Amino acid sequence: MPRLLAVCAVRQLRPDAGAVGVTAIDKGPVDGAVRIGAYGVYADVQADRKHHGGLDKALYAYAAEDAAYWERELGRPLPPGFFGENLRTEGIDVNAALIGERWRIGDRVEVEVTMPRTPCQTFARWVGGDDGRGWVRRFSDERRLGPYLRVVATGRTRAGDEISVIHRPAGAPTILDLYRGP
Repeated sequence: MPRLLAVCAVRQLRPDAGAVGVTAIDKGPVDGAVRIGAYGVYADVQADRKHHGGLDKALYAYAAEDAAYWERELGRPLPPGFFGENLRTEGIDVNAALIGERWRIGDRVEVEVTMPRTPCQTFARWVGGDDGRGWVRRFSDERRLGPYLRVVATGRTRAGDEISVIHRPAGAPTILDLYRGP
């Protein structure tokens, strides 16, 4: 049964060498039931709203299975929120998700897959230190991207909630079909 392992929100803004000067990539699990609104997890923020957030990127989902792969590759633990994700999932192949696919999380929250994550230099610096050399290419080449999601029905959700695929549009591309890489 696919399920939600964690709902994550920003823990703190961090200094970053990018144009904005700070990043909100440092996310961590929130305890208990969490409100999901049209713009994502209640109390979460995006420092660079030109490239992150908004209605079509309200939430970012990343699979525990993909995080486990990177833990082995990088030789360190990568807890929920490490990839900047709002939702750490288990048992659902998020990279095979179709554009327009809809998921129900728990009893009320409904989300729609909109696009793949495009890794950026902020993400590279977060994972690989000051320069993050090669991380964007490496992450892209592995095609373990995770999808951005639009919120269709708001509500509360929590770690442990079941994830059900409730609609898969016939003939739609997967997020990986759309991804062109760096």
